[in-house]
Amino acid sequence: MPRARASLTAFLFLLPNLVGFLAFTAGPVLAAFLMTFFTGDFTTRLGDGAAPGAGGGGGISFEAGFVGLANYERLARDEELLRYLGNTLFLMGTIPINVAFSLGLALLLNQGLRGTTVYRTIFFLPTISSGIALFLIWRWIYSSEVGLLNAVLASVGIDGPSWLSDAAFAKPALMIMGLWIGMGGYNMVLYLAGLQDIDPALYEAAAIDGAGPLATFRHITWPQLAPTTFFIVVTNVIGGFQVFDQAYVMTGGGPEGATTTLVYYIYDLLYIRSDAAYAATVAVALFGLIFAVTVANWYAGRKLASGAAPA
Repeated sequence: MPRARASLTAFLFLLPNLVGFLAFTAGPVLAAFLMTFFTGDFTTRLGDGAAPGAGGGGGISFEAGFVGLANYERLARDEELLRYLGNTLFLMGTIPINVAFSLGLALLLNQGLRGTTVYRTIFFLPTISSGIALFLIWRWIYSSEVGLLNAVLASVGIDGPSWLSDAAFAKPALMIMGLWIGMGGYNMVLYLAGLQDIDPALYEAAAIDGAGPLATFRHITWPQLAPTTFFIVVTNVIGGFQVFDQAYVMTGGGPEGATTTLVYYIYDLLYIRSDAAYAATVAVALFGLIFAVTVANWYAGRKLASGAAPA
């Protein structure tokens, strides 16, 4: 009886979170999946333009028809989807560079030099700042007319391009901004925590054996950081597939769709084109893609995450 009472007490404590999860996470996800089998208007609107409460066609309309797998067939033929997937993968090309820069900063900040706390704060500051504010600052930096970057280039006789309105430069511009924001953020903090968790006795043994800095990094530091690296890569890949804010604020998905990502495409389908059913279909496909890539990363990184023994 006491055990049953304890279980009931635990369940009552968990019930608010469970209800919130079902109402605001599981419910909408299930609804989005069901929407993929329909087409039409899933919004509530006044019928025939009548005023609320007026007669003759007023009231709420909800128009949708069952179409089976038609949205998925459309998905297979969607050339826009393939293009925007390519944009997303291109922007994700910064992930290895970001990981390398984050590890480099963590190694520097782990040396115990004077002012390390100040440097850590400075490097981490962009991560805790408002993303929208940072994007607006970078949009000014990239401005072709009054931007800081083109002003610097002009001072040395170089005519700077239209960074955000030229399809050839828009994606690299977003990638450079992403590197600046991300390299001193959570990845760096995770690497710092991993470095400080390595047993100093391993480094002492390596020094006694005459190992140099490169050999020490290769045979001790890198293997010991393998679980951290695995976690960072997986979370960065998942985040990379969900890039939206940068494209929305900086370029609006342009120029000519050059910076439209998969999530921005979903936003465009839902809020601009009012095609909620197909937007839900793309969202489900994106979920499947992220899930498949995460599973592949998991199996490919099992050896890395296990951490090889120091040589």
